[in-house]
Amino acid sequence: MPSAMAKIAKEQGVMTGFYSGFGPILFKQIPYTMAKFAVQGKAAEMIYTSLDKTPADMTAMGNVQVSLGSGVIAGVAAAIISHPADTLLSKINKAGAGGSGSTMSRLANIAKETGYLKLCTQGLGARCIMIGTLTAGQFGIFDS
Repeated sequence: MPSAMAKIAKEQGVMTGFYSGFGPILFKQIPYTMAKFAVQGKAAEMIYTSLDKTPADMTAMGNVQVSLGSGVIAGVAAAIISHPADTLLSKINKAGAGGSGSTMSRLANIAKETGYLKLCTQGLGARCIMIGTLTAGQFGIFDS
């Protein structure tokens, strides 16, 4: 492993070899994380309001159920918000995708080639199911 890392650093440089995808990942991860927590908090609040209860009024199992439900809602929202960036990241990792040039110019080329509607919708259903259940599990575990 150290010899492979040294080879990458020598041939591509430290920034390009190890961190070229860092910026694009932030464009996906920051909105995803912000949406996940903001939506989960608001969804849980709305669920408690609709039940006319506070978390203190609920059983431990009832609170976990609220966490799971609000987690699904948050996961679906986060998946929808971050899906275009996630699609771009998946495509840019294929050899030759987006032509040559900087990472940002390649991402722009891929976006043009793919089209806005396809970028936002291709694979979205499966992603909502995956992220919705994953996020529900995360909040369910955290709140139990």
